[in-house]
Amino acid sequence: MSDIEAVIFDLDGCLVDSEVHSLEVLAAELADAGMGEMTVQLLRERFLGVSIAAIIDHAVQRSGQPRPDGFAERFEDRLFQRFRSRLRLIEGVPELLETLRARGIATAIATGSSVRRLAVTLDCVGLTDDFKGTGFSADQVARGKPAPDLFLLAANGLGVAPYRCAVMEDSPLGVAGAISAGMRPVGFVGGSHLDGMRDTHAARLRDAGAFTIRDDAAKMADALLDGAM
Repeated sequence: MSDIEAVIFDLDGCLVDSEVHSLEVLAAELADAGMGEMTVQLLRERFLGVSIAAIIDHAVQRSGQPRPDGFAERFEDRLFQRFRSRLRLIEGVPELLETLRARGIATAIATGSSVRRLAVTLDCVGLTDDFKGTGFSADQVARGKPAPDLFLLAANGLGVAPYRCAVMEDSPLGVAGAISAGMRPVGFVGGSHLDGMRDTHAARLRDAGAFTIRDDAAKMADALLDGAM
C-alpha cells in the first residue's frame, strides 16, 4: 500500500501545456525591450523552471542594458491574451486528476509563476475549483525553487507531512526543490515544449534526482503513488 497521501503539481508543462507559449512570448518581449537575442531554444534549454525575475537579471547582465520597468506585467499581459484562446490542458491530466480523487489523494499546485498567472491559468483551463485554496505561488515564499519553501508551503496547506507527498515536475530545479523538501519527485516530459528533446530532458531530470520519468500524464498515478518504475 502506498504511503503517499498528497500529490503536488508543478503547473506549467505538467498540468497545462503553457511552456511553448511562455517561451515564445518571453523571447519576443526580451527582444522588444532591447535585451539582446535570447531565442526560444536558449530559453528552453537553460531557463526552464527559472522565475521571470531571474531571467530578467540574467538578461540585464548579459546585455548591459538597464532593467526595463514593468517588464513582468507586460509579459504576463501579452501571455494571457494568448492563453485565453490557445491554452490547453496537458493530454491525460483530467484522467490523472480523476484517478487521484478516486483514491482519496489530496492535490495542490506549487508554481514558480506569479499569483496572478496562477489564477488566470486555472481559469483558462477550467481548473479553478479543482485547486481552490490549494494553489501556491513563489510570490508567497522568500525563496523559490530549488529551495524547498514552496513545496513545504503546499504540504502545510494540505495538512500532509512532506514525506507523504509526491511531486510531478518538469524542471530540474523543481525536482531539486522537491528533494530538499523531503518529497518524492517524479519527472514529466510530456509537454509540447519538449518536442525533439525529451530524452535529453529526461536525463536532466534523472540527474537532478527524479525517482522515475513519465511522458504520459494519464499514466502518472502509478509512478506518483506506488513507486512504479
